[in-house]
Amino acid sequence: MGLDDALIFTRVVECHSFTQAATGLGMQKSTVSRRIVQLEERLGVRLIHRTTRRLRLTEVGQAYYERCRQIMLDFAEAEQTVMQLQQAPAGLLRITAPIEVGQWILGRVLGEFMRLYPDINAEVELASRSVDPVEEGVDIAISVGQPQDSTLIARKLFETRRRFCASPAYLAQHGVPLQVEDLVHHRAITLSRDPVRYWPITEQNITCHRALTCNNITFAREAALAGAGIAALPTMITDQEVREGHLVELLPDVVLPTGEVYAVYPTRRFQAMKVKAFLDFLMQSLPVVEGRLVEPVEARLLTSRLYTR
Repeated sequence: MGLDDALIFTRVVECHSFTQAATGLGMQKSTVSRRIVQLEERLGVRLIHRTTRRLRLTEVGQAYYERCRQIMLDFAEAEQTVMQLQQAPAGLLRITAPIEVGQWILGRVLGEFMRLYPDINAEVELASRSVDPVEEGVDIAISVGQPQDSTLIARKLFETRRRFCASPAYLAQHGVPLQVEDLVHHRAITLSRDPVRYWPITEQNITCHRALTCNNITFAREAALAGAGIAALPTMITDQEVREGHLVELLPDVVLPTGEVYAVYPTRRFQAMKVKAFLDFLMQSLPVVEGRLVEPVEARLLTSRLYTR
């Protein structure tokens, strides 16, 4: 089968009309009809049932159409790829990200990317809310957890470890939990995405008394520093406070769920050069070891080479 036959057949199916397909292809209707007949004769099958009012694919025709459509998409993508190889990343890049990820990582990485590619402009929104990149016209949405929409592409960037921590003042007033069961008697600062009834512990249900619930991890950390309760927070925003004694790490052997951070975008097909280039640059720039985001001190050592070029 020639590529022309696949194109003609695909257009007829998608237009539901020989006439419209012929117009779009710049051909005579009789020519299109004859090419489809010749294709069916060569294959020895009927692909399309024709009536005076409509066209309907046979079962074989449906299977054949799906393969032909894929061929057309692959061909178009190949052409797009070749054209993009001749172009440098340019244009407006729209990104959303959680506040902490944006402040700790994204700002420096994006700034360096824009230094290397001066034809890139960027709009960045840092927010705790979930963003649908298709609905809001965003090129890349960085999010915690995979999207529920299966039509979106989710590229895993890294994982973060969480720890229980509280202020020395809180522990002096309420006591130090020495085993996981002791958490039942303590006040919890929880995130909205955590379980409602239980502390966020992997494979163990310990009843939780929610003293404070919020949707932002920096807010939760500040509340813990002020003595409001115990919080399960990412190490990347508590490392310095624990090191300086403003927060105390509790129950270090208890396994807490890791946070998985993804770059979410609409499709890989015909992906703009600016999007592909930034995703690749972001992956190369992240201070990640064996899939885990390393601690801030280590991260500065790992990425120092990136920002001193």
